[in-house]
Amino acid sequence: MSHLDDVHCRVDAALKTGVITQMNELLITLSNDEALGREERYAEQQRLRAAISHHGRQHKEDVMQQSDERRERLNRGGTIL
Repeated sequence: MSHLDDVHCRVDAALKTGVITQMNELLITLSNDEALGREERYAEQQRLRAAISHHGRQHKEDVMQQSDERRERLNRGGTIL
């Protein structure tokens, strides 16, 4: 297995777990990886960045939805219970 294949598998595993700290650590590791070419490193880092960004956006949407649902439950019939 080539180094690029190994990196690709590690990125796939990080994306599958969905753990942001693991993805960030891998981003840093890739930044310092001199064995990869610039284009290969950039492509793998972009995959991680996109997943991190999507996760953050999804988390924000989930929090907003929970807040709205809570407000709905508290404001039944126009008054706060």
